[in-house]
Amino acid sequence: MTCRLALPVLLLFAAGLARADGPRDNQPDRVRPVPPKGIALTLADRESLQDGVDELGHRIKALRQSLAGRPALLRLLPDVEIYHKAVHEALAHDEFFQVREVAAARDLLRRGMERATLLEAGKAPWSAATGLIVRGYVSKIDGSVQPYGLVVPESYRADSPHRFRLDVWCHGRGETLSELNFLRDRQSNVGHFAPQDTFVVHPYGRYCNANKFAGEIDLFEAIEDIKAHYPIDDDRIVMRGFSMGGAACWQFAVHYPGVWAAAAPGAGFSETADFLKVFQKESLQPTWYEKKLWHLYDCTDYALNLYNCPTVAYSGDRDSQKQAADMMARALRAEGIELAHIIGKNIGHNYTPEAKVEINRRIDAIAAKGRNPVPPSVRFTTWTLRYNRAFWVHVDGLEHHWERATVRADLSRNERGKLAHVDTQNVDALTFSIPAGHCTFDPTSDVQVEIDGTVLGAPKVLSDRSWSAHFRKVAGKWTSAASADDGTLRKRHGLQGPIDDAFMDSFLMVRPTGQPLNEKIGKWAGAEMKHAVDHWRQQFRGDARIKDDRDITDADIAAHNLILWGDPGSNAVMARLAEKLPIRWDRGGVHLGDQTFDAGHHVPVLIYPNPLNPRRYVVINSGFTFREYDYLNNARQVPKLPDFAVVDVAVPVSPRSPGGIVAAGFFTETWALPPTSQSAH
Repeated sequence: MTCRLALPVLLLFAAGLARADGPRDNQPDRVRPVPPKGIALTLADRESLQDGVDELGHRIKALRQSLAGRPALLRLLPDVEIYHKAVHEALAHDEFFQVREVAAARDLLRRGMERATLLEAGKAPWSAATGLIVRGYVSKIDGSVQPYGLVVPESYRADSPHRFRLDVWCHGRGETLSELNFLRDRQSNVGHFAPQDTFVVHPYGRYCNANKFAGEIDLFEAIEDIKAHYPIDDDRIVMRGFSMGGAACWQFAVHYPGVWAAAAPGAGFSETADFLKVFQKESLQPTWYEKKLWHLYDCTDYALNLYNCPTVAYSGDRDSQKQAADMMARALRAEGIELAHIIGKNIGHNYTPEAKVEINRRIDAIAAKGRNPVPPSVRFTTWTLRYNRAFWVHVDGLEHHWERATVRADLSRNERGKLAHVDTQNVDALTFSIPAGHCTFDPTSDVQVEIDGTVLGAPKVLSDRSWSAHFRKVAGKWTSAASADDGTLRKRHGLQGPIDDAFMDSFLMVRPTGQPLNEKIGKWAGAEMKHAVDHWRQQFRGDARIKDDRDITDADIAAHNLILWGDPGSNAVMARLAEKLPIRWDRGGVHLGDQTFDAGHHVPVLIYPNPLNPRRYVVINSGFTFREYDYLNNARQVPKLPDFAVVDVAVPVSPRSPGGIVAAGFFTETWALPPTSQSAH
């Protein structure tokens, strides 16, 4: 469905339009920095701001001690820490981009001190206030404090029994959107959409990555923090965004269709290849594994999932980023679904007033009805177990990663009574789970499930009207299973790769302290670790946890994905694992199946379930795999390496690669090397 609306709007987005220099940003040997270099501060400004940062830092440290016995107040400390971090980071990393930000920094320090004083007195009035509020939480990924903005409706009262709708608004691209500028904006800018009786969360999304990777997890951590403080209706959460935020909206809608009551993406991008050709005028030459990895974030591949997620798209008719919705419309049409696409007339990269009214009319009607947490029919597709769930359908195993898998599941009635009828493709393990109070099966009758033509018995409905059942293919035939986990080493949700997946949960960098196999390898590993730490802070706005190899404890192994740097000679933890990894590495070479690479200038990088704790990853010699060239356009920010690779460190590091990639590939579904290791040159 297409609806055309008129009257352009002259108002520009406070968060800024997506920046792109076109062909000038397609030159890997001339990459501009992101974030850009900041301005020079006067000595007086720098010293006064540093004094303020130090003073607030001391107050926070004292509060952490004084509130240790008052956990309810201690949980509010991130609401103070966000102010300290914003100014501290801007000072420490030269991220003041305009003179006016100096005054903004002073204001943030003042607000931080005010909150600290109130918290010290046992008060937190901002937690019950309405209007524009900024808050924070501590991320599980790296222990960093992360901010988010809220628009709290005037109708909210702390003692209200009413549960509120929550809208998510993902911001546009802003290369100067430091924590300082984000907080400044969120304290003064209501945003494009602020419906009545509705909370609106503006996630920081960890800066400028289109809410991918840590930016993706940021949203869910922010939502959980909001739910801990405010009465939110789980069945009325709406996903929205524009430009880069529109791209984020597409990916959240298709990857997590069971979470949202509705989605309203505006502009942005929805896939990699065509968008970069149209918008960036880039000539793409991906490797075979990069093309496979596009399936992680290419929303067109997941279009079927909008079957269960009502969606209203928007584009300006003169906006080149209309391409995104057009691509999604084509992909949806292939699934038999027609996209509701509002098109503003005679306008580029912005909304028209009429469009906003029409979008709100439709989204408000959908949100008023709310999400059905147990729809009778679920249509779900995925390419990876990272995204494995839609409502009551959970995919626990794939026959082949990075090939399309589908589940078409219906709760129906036949002569045997209630059952689920399911058809699958490229799936070999399933769980069906209906939460308490929502299962309408007869609790006195046996339950049967038909999967791909095979009828199987399932557990009965429990007295709380919940129901769950597990199924797995054995020798190509579906059977009932006792649990989702069969106890074997296999790819599963959150443990399926590729390398970048390790940085979507708690991780710990492990620094080598021993003697490397050779000087060249040691220098490369040291430089790459520094690059990974520095660029984690720049692009994902946190400080990576770091410990020496000799200090790693059993608690560390239990709590974190371990990112091991160095080699089996220099890193004691790597030495413990060397014989338990599928790629061997010793003084004789890097041994990849029947291939051996000279240990003098080759290094393996890989992700694998940690043999010391198979519930967590171990990563060898890699941070997140996209690099400086990819920061220039968010559609490029996708994995650049698969599960494993061999790097020739004699080839210089570049803004696109950690060296020469001489071999690369994906482990099998049981985490084994493929029968014939594929090479890429």
